[in-house]
This record gives sequence, structure tokens and C-alpha cells, in this order.
Amino acid sequence: MRSVLPVIVIAQFFCTSVWFAGNSIAFEIAKDMHLGQDFLAHLTSAVQFGFISGTLIFATLSISDRFSPSIVFFVSAMFAAFFNAGITIDSIGSKEILLLRFLTGFFLAGIYPVGMKIVSDHYKDGLGKSLGFLVGALVLGTAFPHIVRNSITGLSWRYVVYATTLLSIIGGLCILLFVPNGPFRKAAQKINLTGFIKGFSRANFRAASFGYFGHMWELYTFWAFVPAMLTVYNDSHPELDLNVSLLSFLIIAPGAIACVFSGILSEYFGAKKIATLALSLSCLCCIVSPLFLSSDSVLLLIVFLVFWGLVVIADSPLFSTLVAKNAPEESRGTSLTIVNCIGFAITIVSIQFISEMAHRIDSRYVYMLLAIGPAFGLVALLNKDRTKSSASRVEVTSV
Repeated sequence: MRSVLPVIVIAQFFCTSVWFAGNSIAFEIAKDMHLGQDFLAHLTSAVQFGFISGTLIFATLSISDRFSPSIVFFVSAMFAAFFNAGITIDSIGSKEILLLRFLTGFFLAGIYPVGMKIVSDHYKDGLGKSLGFLVGALVLGTAFPHIVRNSITGLSWRYVVYATTLLSIIGGLCILLFVPNGPFRKAAQKINLTGFIKGFSRANFRAASFGYFGHMWELYTFWAFVPAMLTVYNDSHPELDLNVSLLSFLIIAPGAIACVFSGILSEYFGAKKIATLALSLSCLCCIVSPLFLSSDSVLLLIVFLVFWGLVVIADSPLFSTLVAKNAPEESRGTSLTIVNCIGFAITIVSIQFISEMAHRIDSRYVYMLLAIGPAFGLVALLNKDRTKSSASRVEVTSV
């Protein structure tokens, strides 16, 4: 069983590379098609909206609980690769690109949350550490298109799409051929159209979910706008000529290490404590971001963005661990999927909100608004602690 985790992690990395493939080349597509700067937000939101639609349908139909998660992962990877490749068709329009990115996101619903389901079916003990590796793979997959774009400077943006499409196909085959159903899998026998909301009746599940929702308000908007932050800074300091693609990769990719490290720490200190610490630090980064985005020191800015990139994702596997552990066993896959669905719905609101506000206020200050999410998540987590403490005092008093 130990050999299964590396295969799942590699497959997750390969398949999720299609997620931000469009984001890494959005400016070039916009330039070729004479589109506005808002195209970045629309392109990112199209994938997110597709993912939300997919997770809602997957959760409602209990797909990953009723069918073999490995087969669901494989089929989804093939479709995601197909629709990802579609944007390279000659003479394609912007609306068609957005539709294809939507469909790519739709089938990512059968990759990311299903990958977590597969891990939870194989690893009951040390789940936090295992999910740390898995979410780390997601981070690398997210950052990978940026380094591909940097490596093929001078060539068409289409090669980024070709590379990520091929990886998605390989990743899906790896799961199909080398990852059987896990020993802790408990298959659902029939469709339960309301099963996906069952977990929310549990206080621990709600607290973990709300913490995750606050985390998601910040995470994908930060990732989506890292190139924009660097581009604006570049325009303000033209003498620097920053390599935006390379720096975007160097800011996002180290988050994979943060996921692994936080997963290991959770084994010693508990997932909730480490998640709360990471969420607090990322909230602080949102608040102080104008100081660094206004700095004349590019080194200071890059160090800050790398640190932000570490703490913004470090809590992600921990929230997934808390959700998985507190979900009903017979609907764990569905519970993970619906929480992902709501979380990614929040990312669309956040991305569009920040994109709109960037037109109204100085872009150096707009990212302070990302602190809304972590603050909400912290309130949910800390309120659960206070409720638990109050219940304990009442119990002691009654005794």
C-alpha cells in the first residue's frame, strides 16, 4: 500500500496541470485576440465555474462513492485532457475558449476531490500527512504551466496546452493501471440526492468546512493574480524587466513544500492548530500587502510573495483532513466533493470581486480585501473552540 501514494501524488500533479494552463497564457491569448485585461479573470472563473458545476453533479449523484474512484479519476482525466487541447484549434473565438475551459474544469471535479477520496480510502492513519503530499501535487500542477511557458519562450502558447494535455493523459493512465480501490472504501449502493448535506449536521464538519471556505476566498485569487501583481510592478519599474512567468512559478510552487511540511506537523500538533496558524499568517499577509507591493526593493517584494505563497496553501490539506475525518463514512467522497464545490464557488466571487475592485482602487491596496476570507475562517474555527469550552464547563458544573 505504501507504493500507492507516490503514484496518486504524481497522477494528481500531472492531471491538475491543465487547471491553470489557461491562466499562464491568458495574456498571450488576450493579445492575439485583442481582448481586454479582464480576460484573465474570465478565463480563470470559467474553469472554476466548470469545477463547481462538476462537483455539484458528482456530489448529488454520489459518483465517487457509488463507482470505483480510480475509474472515475481516469475517465475524468481523459475528458479534461480532450477539452484542454481544444483551445488550440485554429480560428477559435474567445467564447469557445471560455466554454472549453469550463468543460475542463467540469472534469477536474473527477480528479482533485476524487484523488482525496482515493487517498482517504487507502490511508486511515496519517491522513493529514498523506493529503499534504496530495495537495502539494496540486500546487505543483498549478505552478507547472508557468515554468513551461518560461521554458519555451519564443514558441507559441499552444505548446503549454500540448504539454499539460499529455500529462493529464499519463496521470489518468497511472491511476487506472496502478491504483486499486482502497481497503477502507465503503461503497454507497444507491443515489442519495440529499446525502451530500448530511455532514453539515455535525459541528466539527461545519467548523472545518467554514474554515476551508474562508481559506478558498483568498487562495485561488492570490494564485490567479500573482502574474498581475508582478506585471503591475514591472510596469512601475521598467528598468527591472522581471520574468513574470518564472517568478510566478517560484512564488506558487514552493507551496507544495508547505503542504507536505504542514501535513507532517499536523501529526504532532494536530491539524486544527496548524491550520489556524497558517490561516492567521495568510490573513496578515493580505493586510500588509500594500507595504510590499509599494516597495522599491524587488527582493523584498519577491521574498514576501514567496512567504505568502507558502502560508496561503499550507492549511489546505489540513482542512481536507478535518473534513474527511468528520464526514460520514458512507458519504466521505460526496462530502469532500460538495465542500470543494462550495469552496470553489467562493473563488469565482472572490476573483471577480478583486478584478472589479482593481478598477476602482489602487491595485496595491486591493489585495487587502482578500483578508475577508481568512478572517471568516478564523472566526469559524475559534468559535467552535469557544463552544466546545463552554460545553465542557457546563458538563463539569452539572457533575
